[in-house]
Amino acid sequence: MPYTKKTIGAYFEDQVKRIPDNEFIVYPDRNLRWTYSDFNKRVDDLAKGLLATGIGKGDNVGIWATNVPDWTTFMFATAKIGAVLVTINTQYRSFELEYVIKQADLKALALIGNFRDHDYLQTINELIPELKTCQRGHLRSKKFPELRSVIYIGQEKHRGMYNSRELMVLGNQCGDERYNNIKASLDCHEVVNMQYTSGTTGFPKGVMLSHYNILNNGYYIGERQKFGEADRLCLPVPLFHCFGCVLGVMAALGHGATLVPLEAFDPVMVLAAVQKEKCTAVYGVPTMFIAELDHPMFDMFDLKSLRTGIMAGSPCPEETMRQVIDKMHCTDITIAYGLTEASPVITQTRTDDSIAQRTGTVGAALPEIEVKLVDPDSGKEVGVGERGELCCRGYNVMTGYYNMPDRTAEAIDADGWLHSGDQAEVDADGYYKITGRIKDVIIRGGENIYPREIEEFLYTMEGILDVQIAGIPDEKYGEVVGAFIIKKADSDITEADVVDFTRNRIAPYKKPKHVFFLDAYPMTASGKIQKYKLRELACAELDIKTAVFAENEEGEQS
Repeated sequence: MPYTKKTIGAYFEDQVKRIPDNEFIVYPDRNLRWTYSDFNKRVDDLAKGLLATGIGKGDNVGIWATNVPDWTTFMFATAKIGAVLVTINTQYRSFELEYVIKQADLKALALIGNFRDHDYLQTINELIPELKTCQRGHLRSKKFPELRSVIYIGQEKHRGMYNSRELMVLGNQCGDERYNNIKASLDCHEVVNMQYTSGTTGFPKGVMLSHYNILNNGYYIGERQKFGEADRLCLPVPLFHCFGCVLGVMAALGHGATLVPLEAFDPVMVLAAVQKEKCTAVYGVPTMFIAELDHPMFDMFDLKSLRTGIMAGSPCPEETMRQVIDKMHCTDITIAYGLTEASPVITQTRTDDSIAQRTGTVGAALPEIEVKLVDPDSGKEVGVGERGELCCRGYNVMTGYYNMPDRTAEAIDADGWLHSGDQAEVDADGYYKITGRIKDVIIRGGENIYPREIEEFLYTMEGILDVQIAGIPDEKYGEVVGAFIIKKADSDITEADVVDFTRNRIAPYKKPKHVFFLDAYPMTASGKIQKYKLRELACAELDIKTAVFAENEEGEQS
């Protein structure tokens, strides 16, 4: 049986009783510190404030915000009243936001003012002109018939919106009877969180996750890192994504640890936060770790407090892993793999695994999760060392896609197995290696080419900081290999150098036909590289007119 059958609210309140004075959330840049007890009071006030404005059990509440301090307050407040927190990608624009508000049947939307060059308030007022004239909490929108409230996260007042401070003041004045009755009525198998798959093409799907899903997954993720009450986790990854709210918040909660979030990723801010708060763990996608290691101020910071963390989202180059262990002192750094539909982690390495296991594999299955590899054509299970689609079954499998029963049935078969869409192989020790997406295989003249293999090979070339491989349309072969390279700062390598490096080192059909040098990769907000945009870039550069690569890339590593 999984670790707990409690709801998130009940589990959190148990931790509050046990360690009330331990720090739960710290923002070092503003010296904001909430103990478990402080944070619980804030959550209770917001929860009762939401109830007082008509938001309750079963209602879908969207949050469109960076990692601001009250993001987590909304996460726990909605969990305590049985509402569903719908997390919204911070990079969404008007079209995507409109889709999510409608598709998720949002009853309320909480948002910040802006992020980078995007004015969220302007966007929401253009989408909902009725805000300018409506009474707060009583919105009637022609475009969004279910939406009743828009909440500004902060102290500023905006027409037609509550702000979070007002809701907390209101909640502080409310009694506890109704609130306690609702908390007592909740069940761990009810949906508490909904995240939209960060598919790089196609309409996103709302993945419904329960208390049971994410609380248990977070616990086991923390166990793989040997988390305890003394651990302090630097969290620069977005909370709207599973990496932040499950691998981060739920893993810390499960072990009484402290969260040290950053509002947005900045390599210097990460290094400064680790030093100031003596963080023992740090998270990030490989490109984040590369940016930290490569920063000219890196040597100014004392990172000796670090021990563990998670690198996930895309394959980790071996050299990067070695530097994270040696230079950042993360001797126990782990790798995790999964997808949103799996809550999200399916496999994870252990703190004492070898570097080869931490770079060449994505670890072994977490406790209480079954994993198998199947031939995508026959459906039959494949053996050790053979490639097949990775499938999992257990407490972590999502409840389903919101209002998409057909798509749910495509993802979860009749026997309860979730099909990841990722191709993998497993060794005799039960460690899995992701060899590519089922749709990510490059087929060149009938030969199957796996991008990861070529990426790992090119990482060994002097002067290459990062490399991504993608298929490029070709009249003769159907597809050929394209290499998209970010050079090290002092490197002057050329396309000819890359071609020469591959000569006689890999099979001719695997060699890149086209080489592109970039300053950065196109990314989703959750840190995933958008390979379809690399293909589009190549097609534009080479004047290739094709729509061959408009396939759906919805699956993701966590």
